[in-house]
Amino acid sequence: MSELRTLYPEIEPFDTGRLQVSPVHELYYEQCGNPEGQPVIFLHGGPGAGLVPDYRRFFDPAAYRVILFDQRGSGKSTPHASLEDNTTWDLVADIEQIREHLGIERWLVFGGSWGSTLALAYSETHPERVIGLVLRGIFLGRENETRWFYEDSQGASAIFPDGWEEFIRLVPEDERRDMIRAYYRLLTDENASVRAEAAHAWSIWESSALKLIPDQRLIDEFSEPETAIALARIECHYFMNNCFFETDNYLLEHVDRIRKVPGVIVQGRYDIICPMTNAWDLHRAWPEAQLEIIPDAGHASLEPGIIDALVRATDSFRQT
Repeated sequence: MSELRTLYPEIEPFDTGRLQVSPVHELYYEQCGNPEGQPVIFLHGGPGAGLVPDYRRFFDPAAYRVILFDQRGSGKSTPHASLEDNTTWDLVADIEQIREHLGIERWLVFGGSWGSTLALAYSETHPERVIGLVLRGIFLGRENETRWFYEDSQGASAIFPDGWEEFIRLVPEDERRDMIRAYYRLLTDENASVRAEAAHAWSIWESSALKLIPDQRLIDEFSEPETAIALARIECHYFMNNCFFETDNYLLEHVDRIRKVPGVIVQGRYDIICPMTNAWDLHRAWPEAQLEIIPDAGHASLEPGIIDALVRATDSFRQT
């Protein structure tokens, strides 16, 4: 068996900037690697999670011009944690604005978790701009997927009953049939301390299930107040609105638009946040894409088997 690939060395951006994409929102973006290399756009998760430096390292810096940005309300983009004018289709339009601003004709699209949702939405809207797709931890924005993690008594709560008990603690018993709606009320409360407490609980519940073996360092990072409030508020806002898709199965219904786009799907077998059935449904609808199932991984992008598959995937798209 060949040795697992690891991330490329740490790297700093050769360019950073800010782009006003609406009267409300200004996005932070950065570019890394080779300014003359093959363009690739990195789409982070959440929605609302923002960037971390390791995301730059999935790509050969000699071969790729890597573009990363904080989506509306996330990370260094402003206004922080804002829900105003913050929809899937706003983000799709933002990606196009970034492409045009940077003078890029076509690019590889890379996204994990919510980033896979956004990558599919963008690529199905602008297939002529996409060289290929690398997707990880598939989330298709369907009601049954959010119910699995936030509602269903036979879903994630059956695997993490201890964490679930903490998650529901802030919600009165008569509101627990609709946890997303209950948390939306808390996360949009006028009282900042109520919002902060709810955001902390939301982020702890999610981050505890990220890896096959829970990682306290990762849990601490996700529950840092600034990170937690953006993640929780924006995720809950999107889930309350069915991720702003016209139909529940929108991404699979429009997969024909990317039929000729090469793709790699990387999925952890024991992903609790985005179960493997999501990736399986996508692969069945889009069998032309290569499906890589990682047998000893959960949801996080930085588990060894996931890193190996993602780096191999990006290497396979390098232009020689």
